[in-house]
Amino acid sequence: MTPELALKQIWTLAGCDPTALHAVTLSGDDPGLPSVFRVGSLASATIAATGLAAAEYHRLRTGHRQHVAVQMRRALASFRSERYLRIDDGPPPALRDPVMGFYETRDGRWIQLHTNFPHHLQGVLTVLGCENSRAAVAAAIHEWDGATLDQTLADAGLCAALIRTPEAWATLDQAQAIAGLPLFEIERIGDAPVEPPRIGDANRALAGVRVLDLSRIIAGPVAGRALAQHGADVLMINGPHLPNIAPLVIDNGRGKRSALVDLREAAGRETLRGLAGGADVFLQAYRPGALAARGFGPEELARIRPGIVYVSVSAYGHEGPWSQRRGFDSLVQSASGIASTERQAAGWTEPKHLPCQALDHATGYLAAFGAMVALARRATEGGSWHVRLSLAQTGRWLQSFGQIADGWKAPDVSIDDVRDCLGTVASDFGRVLGVLPAEELDETPAFFAMPPARLGAHEARW
Repeated sequence: MTPELALKQIWTLAGCDPTALHAVTLSGDDPGLPSVFRVGSLASATIAATGLAAAEYHRLRTGHRQHVAVQMRRALASFRSERYLRIDDGPPPALRDPVMGFYETRDGRWIQLHTNFPHHLQGVLTVLGCENSRAAVAAAIHEWDGATLDQTLADAGLCAALIRTPEAWATLDQAQAIAGLPLFEIERIGDAPVEPPRIGDANRALAGVRVLDLSRIIAGPVAGRALAQHGADVLMINGPHLPNIAPLVIDNGRGKRSALVDLREAAGRETLRGLAGGADVFLQAYRPGALAARGFGPEELARIRPGIVYVSVSAYGHEGPWSQRRGFDSLVQSASGIASTERQAAGWTEPKHLPCQALDHATGYLAAFGAMVALARRATEGGSWHVRLSLAQTGRWLQSFGQIADGWKAPDVSIDDVRDCLGTVASDFGRVLGVLPAEELDETPAFFAMPPARLGAHEARW
């Protein structure tokens, strides 16, 4: 799979104008990172799709078509943005809890724990009945059979994944549910009048577009960040009680404002309804149905704000028995055979993840792409729209690209190798060094108009 063919698949699935593809230049070849998977093609294609969708939305307002270019090495730097983040020239930020990782079970299988949130860590320790150390956790897990522990942790609402081969994953009902879904869906969910792009800054493709970003960690926040870098007014909404990972708040908060709203309280729900009434895009990455239980499902939002573009990002998809299972990028890699494939290719004893959070980043860019395609449809035919994606659907697509036999032998890419892809901005956190947008647009260049803000730094209003 080449980047060009992957981009064509995205563009065709969305029903976009095929002539626009002539305005894109992609450069670079896999492997750009040590992996047997074509991660570079995934990065280039999803980021190019986002840039081209922004260019096409701008064309609706101006009539001008512009050129879009993406270099694979820059796209891969974007896919590792959290790794290259630095504050005040300090060390790489800590992104993982020490207990997170792979463990061998009693029956010789492997399981991955995800314990980056304190309550997830404590829940795992409670199930295992052990203290908080890798050695104690390893000893406790060695008393369990892998499948039993996997199911026990899932039933407790905790985050783990049994390492499966692609063949073992394919036999599961969840894999079959995912196989029945397209890469993404863009569905009309209600009637609303046509809304042409608002008159705004001619140098910003999404000038005047208001986005509510109700997401945390990587996939959803990357989608909001991508919309922000093309000029959208993105307001990030966090619950005051919800955990976050500080470096990711910084990296993915660039270009956004940040407010706190407590949806457990009636006043908070009323505040969010008011914000939704003035929004164009409502982006959320909670488990399927979680926000609907608070009165903020797609159909409810289409009634509150006819013409809304509602974007749903989940881990394992909205169908199948795992739709409610908690998940993160690395867990989906483990469950679906990606970590097993990388281990086998490299001859490792332990499972091996991709060299970046590729499912997170790709799904984030695809979510931003879907939002912009839906905005363009609203501008030409009206309607309210629902965009649905999941990490598992993106992972399945990556696995369909084929493999590079010795791709895992490619050299790793250090921060010094991508210095030309980075930029520095002053912020409340200090001087933030971060990866710049990878897509190059002739007329409306992508950039961050605001530094990252602390959670709750802004009022919950437009």
